[in-house]
Amino acid sequence: MIGMIIRFIVSALVLMLVSFIIPGFNVSGFTGALIAAVIIAILGFIAESLLGDKVSPQSRGLVGFITAAVVIYFAQVCVPARSVTWWGALLACLFSGVRYAFVPTELR
Repeated sequence: MIGMIIRFIVSALVLMLVSFIIPGFNVSGFTGALIAAVIIAILGFIAESLLGDKVSPQSRGLVGFITAAVVIYFAQVCVPARSVTWWGALLACLFSGVRYAFVPTELR
């Protein structure tokens, strides 16, 4: 449980950093970033459940990359404190890949 909370907090901090660096990707405050992290995790789980393991960011394939960008883009519908362009979503996926390299995505 603690590991999951830490992952969401780290994800929210990464979203805030991405919002600061990348044009076309905006998050208003830590609370908005935390809500966005939870929504992105839920949408990612749904996409992986429907489309299979090949769309997970861990597969590091083009399909997984594009699916992650679509999830990040459509998460803005659920989070009013966030706005994302298509380019911003694609660039955020690159930063998300860096996060996956340092923060494990599976609880051990």
